[in-house]
Formats: sequence, C-alpha cells, structure tokens
Amino acid sequence: MGLAMHPSRRAFLSTLPALAAVPAVLTGAQSPGATPVSSAPASSRRSLLKLGLVTYNLAKDWDVATVIKNCTEAKFDGVELRTTHGHKVEVALTLAERLEVKRRFAESPVQLMGLGSAFDYHTPDAAKLRADIAATKEYIVLARDVGATGVKVRPNGLPKEVPIEKTLEQIGRSLREIGEFAADHGQQIRLEVHGPGTSLVPHIETILKVANHPAVGACWNSNQSDLDGDGFDANFDRLKGKIYSVHMRDLYLEEYPFGRLLRRLVESGFRGYTMAEIPESQDPVRVMRYFRGLWLAYQGLL
Repeated sequence: MGLAMHPSRRAFLSTLPALAAVPAVLTGAQSPGATPVSSAPASSRRSLLKLGLVTYNLAKDWDVATVIKNCTEAKFDGVELRTTHGHKVEVALTLAERLEVKRRFAESPVQLMGLGSAFDYHTPDAAKLRADIAATKEYIVLARDVGATGVKVRPNGLPKEVPIEKTLEQIGRSLREIGEFAADHGQQIRLEVHGPGTSLVPHIETILKVANHPAVGACWNSNQSDLDGDGFDANFDRLKGKIYSVHMRDLYLEEYPFGRLLRRLVESGFRGYTMAEIPESQDPVRVMRYFRGLWLAYQGLL
C-alpha cells in the first residue's frame, strides 16, 4: 500500500531544480562516457580493462611454459611476446610448432594477445624499408598461426637528413600497406608511441592519419613526453579511439598519471590490454602481483 506525500513536502520538492541539473557525483547518475559507478563492494567488482605482460624485459628469458605458469600465478590475463626472447616464438617455427604454441595458450587462462616486433619504417634506405615491411608481413602470418590478435610495430626516430613531414608520411604509407595485409589475416597492427622525436603524440597522430586503415592503431606507451605540449589529456584525446593496446611502466612512478590514464581509457570505451613493461626481477611473480595490486587500486577495485 502506497503512502501519500504530505502537501508541504510536495510543495518543497516543486521548488528544487530539475534532477538533471544536479551534479552526477551527488545523484549517482552517469554522464555520457563516464566510468560506470557500482554500489557493489570493490572486492566483488571486476576491471573493464585487461591486465597483460610484455615479455620485454621481465620475462625475456622465459620459455612458453614459464610465461603461462607465471602469468597464471600472478592473475595476468594475457601476454605480448617480444621477438628475440627466450620463448623463441619466431618465424622460423614450423607449422606444427606454431600450432603447438597456439594449443598451449588456448588450454590455459592466459591469452596470447600479441607479438612484439622491433620493425620500423623511418629509414631513408628504400631497400631496408622494403625488407622491414616484408619481415613484418611474415610476423603477421606467425601471429595468426599461434593464435595472437595483433603485432606491435614502431617508429624509432627521425633521420636528420630527411624533412620530418616526409618521414611521417613514409611511415604512414608503410603502415597502410601492412594494415591491408594484416586485415586479410585477421590481425591488428599496433604502432608503439616510440622513438626519438617519433614518440611525440602529435607525430603518431599524423602517422595514423596517413595510414588511415582500421587495422592500424596505436600502442600507448606511457612516455613522459605524453605530458608535453597542452598536457596529458590533450595528447590522450589526439589518439582516443585509435588506441589498440597499452604499455605501462612501473605504476609506482609518481611523475606519470597512471591513475588518470586508466580512467581515461575506460571513459573512452577502451576494453583491451593494459600491459606491464617492467624491468627484470629475481622474484618476478611477486613483482607481478604487486603490479596487479596497484593496477586494481588505481581503478578503485581493492
């Protein structure tokens, strides 16, 4: 049975401003694009993001079995395997060996989310450029065969003898060709925000505009230069919507706004991998657990 509202209370409420004018933080309402707010205890909520590990450098000497074991123990969702490292997931693998790598990850709780290459496309040497593009395509086929979803590539500098605009154009056009090949193999190309000069976010934005392909996006790299120019938020907005993966340094570093990065990622609709790219340790699983704890704490999930 409903209760009637006292006339004086009804009159009082009629004088209040509309609910839409009240700040969402007071009402619990969500503004468009805001991080969802849950009334559930933090310990019962899950991150909208995924936590991963880049094998450079912490896991550079681990074989595939150790990668899976340690990521499972530390509750990491996935891994990006860096080329030349101890796991030896390289283009020299036979098809049978590739399928074995795919099987081992598929039967584990750890996703092989990507392969991390060191290919770049800034060189003024036309023969080297074609060689790097061809090698990237081989790595894309490898990624498909082992069950990964993409390949990380990078720019790595601005040759002094070449105008900056020409180099950015060349990298972008190279990525367009590679992106077309990657799309045919069900893969993403993740351009790391990397290299002297090329790590400036406006340059990455220019490269991606030239590439202009849905299979090509950015790997946000958590560089200190992300705070340059108009600041972190302005730089994040330049790439928002084109961020396909994220590399993060040690989360205890107070000079970088890791908490804000994670919030902006969620607000932007990103639901992919945020990945620890951290130094070696004699106690790696313990370090990974601490990393995961800070990652959860930044999201208010502890």
